[in-house]
Amino acid sequence: MAVEIRAAAQAGACYGVNRALEMAQQCARDAAGAVHTLGPLIHNPLVVSDLAEQGVAVADTLDDVYSGTVIIRSHGVVPAVIKQAQARGLTVIDATCPYVKKVHAAAAKLVREGYDLVIVGESGHPEVEGIVGHAGGRAHVVGSADDVPALALGKQVGVVVQTTQTAQNLAAVVAALAPRVHELRVINTICAATSERQQAAGELAREADCMVVVGGKNSGNTRRLAQICRAACPRTYHIEDAAELEAAWFTGARLIGVTAGASTPQAHIERVVATLDALTNQKDHA
Repeated sequence: MAVEIRAAAQAGACYGVNRALEMAQQCARDAAGAVHTLGPLIHNPLVVSDLAEQGVAVADTLDDVYSGTVIIRSHGVVPAVIKQAQARGLTVIDATCPYVKKVHAAAAKLVREGYDLVIVGESGHPEVEGIVGHAGGRAHVVGSADDVPALALGKQVGVVVQTTQTAQNLAAVVAALAPRVHELRVINTICAATSERQQAAGELAREADCMVVVGGKNSGNTRRLAQICRAACPRTYHIEDAAELEAAWFTGARLIGVTAGASTPQAHIERVVATLDALTNQKDHA
C-alpha cells in the first residue's frame, strides 16, 4: 500500500514574500549598479542564496552599501533607515510587506492618541524592531502573557501584534493585560495568511502519522508551524531543504503531511513532496 503524501490546504509563500521576491528579481535584472538587501530579504537561506546568484547581495547595515540600490526587506525597518539611505544617494526599493505597513500605521496611531503601546511579538525580530521604530521607540514588547506582570503601564493601553504570531498568544496577552488597565484597545494585526497556514497545518497534523515543515530555521512563522504540528503529531520534522529528508523518519507511516512557512516558495514544497514520494514509495515505483 502506497504512503499518502498530502500538502496542507494553505502552505508556503504569502503575498508579501512573493511580492518582495518579484521586486528583488526585477531589480537584479534592471539596476545599473550594485544591488543589496538590507539584511536577508526573507527568512529563507535557500532563497537568499538564489538571489545572491542573481546578483542581489546581503548587507548587514547601510555602512556596507556604498552605491547603487538597497532593497528594504519584507519585515520592514525603522523610518530613520530609509531616510539615511536616501541621504547617502542610494536608490531605495521598499519591499516591506503591505500588511507589516498596516502594523506600523496602527502602532504610530495608538502612540499619537496617548496609549501605552504593547507589541506582542519576538523581541529582536526585525519586524518587531521596525514596529518599535514606527512607534517612536515608545513601546513594550512582550513574547507571551508571562511577560505582562513586569510591565509598567498607564491607564490606557493599546496592543498590536507581529503579523506571524498566533491568535492564541495574542488572546493570552490580552487576558493578562485586561485586569491591569482602565482602557484596553486591541488592533489584531495578525496576517490572515499566517492564521490560515496555522489552522491548515494543525488540521493536517491531527490526521498524519508524520509531518514535514519546510522553511528557514531562522523563520519565526515556520518555527511556530512546527510547534503547532508537533503538539498534534510528535513525529514532526522541520527542514529547510528536501536533501535533509531521511527515509528512517517515516517508517510505518501511512500518511505524511507537508506544510511550509510563509517564506517558502511553492517550488521548495513541490521538491519535498517529490522527494518524500521517492523515499517512501520506492517499491511501488520499482
